[in-house]
Amino acid sequence: MNSDEKEDCECAPPQAETSPVGGYDRIHEESDIENTEASRMKRAAAKHLIERYYHQLTEGCGNDSCSNAWCASSQGFHRLDNNAAAVKALELYKINAKLCDPHPSKKGTTMNHKDMHSVRDDFKDVNYLTEEKVYEILDICGEKKDYSPLIRVIGRVFSSAEGLVQSFRRSKPHTKEELKSLQGKDEDKDEDEKEAATSSASAMEEDSPGSSSRLDGASSGDNDVGKLGPDEVSVDIDAVRRVYRRLLSNENIEAAFLNALVYLSPNVECDLTYHNVYSRDPNYLNLFVVVMENSNLHSPEYLEIALPQFCKAMSKLPLSALAKLARLWSHYSAEQIRRMMETFQQLITYKVISNEFNSRNLVNDDDAVVAATKCLKIVYYANVLGGDVDKEHNEEEDEEPIPESSELTLQELLGEERRNKKGPRVDPLETELTVRTSDCRRPLIPFEEFVNEPLNEVLEMDKDYTFFKVETENKFSFMTCPFILNAVTKNLGLYYDNRIRMYSERRITVLYSLVQGQQLNPYLRLKVRRDHIIDDALVRLEMIAMENPADLKKQLYVEFEGEQGVDEGGVSKEFFQLVVEEIFNPDIGMFAYDEHTKMFWFNPSSFENEGQFTLIGIVLGLAIYNNCILDIHFPMVVYRKLMGKKGTFRDLADSNPVLYQSLKELLEYEGSVEEDMMITFQISQTDLFGNPLMYDLRENGDTIPVTNENRKEFVAQYADYMLNKSVEKQFKAFRRGFHMVTNESPLKYLFRPEEIELLICGSRNLDFQALEETTEYDGGYSRDSRIIKEFWETLHSFAEEQKRLFLQFTTGTDRAPVGGLGKLKMIIAKNGPDTDRLPTSHTCFNVLLLPEYNTKEKLRERLLKAILYAKGFGML
Repeated sequence: MNSDEKEDCECAPPQAETSPVGGYDRIHEESDIENTEASRMKRAAAKHLIERYYHQLTEGCGNDSCSNAWCASSQGFHRLDNNAAAVKALELYKINAKLCDPHPSKKGTTMNHKDMHSVRDDFKDVNYLTEEKVYEILDICGEKKDYSPLIRVIGRVFSSAEGLVQSFRRSKPHTKEELKSLQGKDEDKDEDEKEAATSSASAMEEDSPGSSSRLDGASSGDNDVGKLGPDEVSVDIDAVRRVYRRLLSNENIEAAFLNALVYLSPNVECDLTYHNVYSRDPNYLNLFVVVMENSNLHSPEYLEIALPQFCKAMSKLPLSALAKLARLWSHYSAEQIRRMMETFQQLITYKVISNEFNSRNLVNDDDAVVAATKCLKIVYYANVLGGDVDKEHNEEEDEEPIPESSELTLQELLGEERRNKKGPRVDPLETELTVRTSDCRRPLIPFEEFVNEPLNEVLEMDKDYTFFKVETENKFSFMTCPFILNAVTKNLGLYYDNRIRMYSERRITVLYSLVQGQQLNPYLRLKVRRDHIIDDALVRLEMIAMENPADLKKQLYVEFEGEQGVDEGGVSKEFFQLVVEEIFNPDIGMFAYDEHTKMFWFNPSSFENEGQFTLIGIVLGLAIYNNCILDIHFPMVVYRKLMGKKGTFRDLADSNPVLYQSLKELLEYEGSVEEDMMITFQISQTDLFGNPLMYDLRENGDTIPVTNENRKEFVAQYADYMLNKSVEKQFKAFRRGFHMVTNESPLKYLFRPEEIELLICGSRNLDFQALEETTEYDGGYSRDSRIIKEFWETLHSFAEEQKRLFLQFTTGTDRAPVGGLGKLKMIIAKNGPDTDRLPTSHTCFNVLLLPEYNTKEKLRERLLKAILYAKGFGML
């Protein structure tokens, strides 16, 4: 067996060295060899012996009754793969183990070996693959019932970046007959197909770059790169999928893919990190496309080493390459997107549950989790791009910039210039793709599937937020990939951001007062009368907004005139509740109430000036900033508009379902719209007093009939008027007030419109069972106390409205926070023995003070009276 033949016996490169000769060389390179000629002769003799051991282990001596324990022909011999046989051959050589002579009855065996090696020789120069070449090798191996040649070729090509980049290149499109021929090879392998495969292989060998091929832009397919679109690659993806489907059913061949990936990934990571290889050859991206088509990447064998290394390599791709991958994958089906998403999610979950992450061992420092999250981001944006995207219909930016704080100069003097003056950060990949999450109406797969709950459970959000703000390259923050975080975790990140901003404003105020000698005012103080809450609050907020908007970012402190309550959060909650009740009172006329949807909408005929709507926007922003839940009922389009998207026809489905259904029937009408419906481009609506108001959607709209041809335009303009133009002044003022508080917040970066609604309004789904499980006890009460058991039995027996009143009484709001009632952390404390006093509460701290009543009936009566007639604050 010559050295070339021995090299051809190698399997996938990542495992132990398979060449016995090479192994022998490594052993003897360390010894002192005085005579070169003697050394050469020794190596030749050793080579011959080791090759014999190797053949004995892999093919046997041919004697069926052989008793040599290290011969493949012996009865109890356990078969070894090529790699293990190579290592064992070296060991047997060292101990001078027994060698079998070829059995006389098997004289033809040697010839068969030569024939087989001649088959192997046919593929030793294959440096890249095509679909036809794979099928040719597969057919020959099937005839010989020996798949080792194919395994070696896969190991060689799939472990080489150069070979994989050149493989499966697109040529002229296959005809339907050719595709049927390729897909039907398992059932129909006639001679014509073999000749076609052979001729294709010959052409491939003529064009093969050989061992001197380098990724320097001179490869055969590079000339076509300029012709490719921004979402196209030169690899034939369908061919790759067909090849994988045929090969992955064979366990031995599957192992070759795994081993090759282990060897490939570190080299690819090095190429991308230090050699800038993608800029020299954009076809380098083919490598990642081909590997990601492997449907077994999520299997356990890959999770330990192969997939983490590959993710690290992929995360090193430059931004333009990441964007191209996202555009390419956006054309994949939902099932293919889900498969890739689950591959990366599986790795993240596996690493999280197999390690003990805590405040000392941060998940942020795990390279595999970080790399998989970065790769998941590509799939996430592919999911967005592949969904129902509307990049148009964007709200116009405010014409007047939001005024900066008058304290800005002091900050600069202190060396603390404001970060993010131009608003919150934007993801670079989002900018490269010119798409936002809010542009996507419906993704290929739901956004919720990208959330990884095990990761959220171990994430130290205070540390992660620090990394997010510092933006260092050596520390990764999962807040830069908000799609993987649930609403509770993101809300915690927002809470840290708001609190730090409050403390910063407080500190700056103290320094400013020392420099200027002004009165110290570290809080946003509002002193209001219950009977004149709107007048007092909005006037004060209007003055602050005009004089120094930065004061709005101080911690809110509310005081009700004539009451002794100290605001530790509970007074603010009631303040917001009362303000919302007043503002949305239909008698005021700022918002119109829809009895059908139970929602409010801006009143286009409102007599209130724009300043009033600005103040309402400020109140909404303050509620988020101070972590208070509001009982408001806006349709989702309001939150989409706050995120920068205009309302469209689809948004009428929840904001005005009756109108939506009418316009939908108009679009679907099969008869003549002009003759049967006789409507024009002039519409009417009523004002506050019921008077009709006419509006032309187009100039001289009353003379332009709606026809089958222009009905789409009519519907689009109708929706645009109802959701945008008719309330443009009111909404712009409202949005401006909202941004006065949140313009520097990562709100837009972290949350989707539906999550913004949850953040502002909380959840109306009240799970009191979850509240019972998380409630704590103080003052002598415990979970097993009689009064506590009776309390929960009583509370669970309440009607839904009574439960909401209890929640309002105890916490200051009848809504559950983000994450549900289980996140509330309520405390029930003992408030003395049996008495006629009513239960009381500290809404600031969610504490219920409950006397130890003698009977369950008395407990129920006292509790109901407390929650039905509770209003106001006092000192206990």
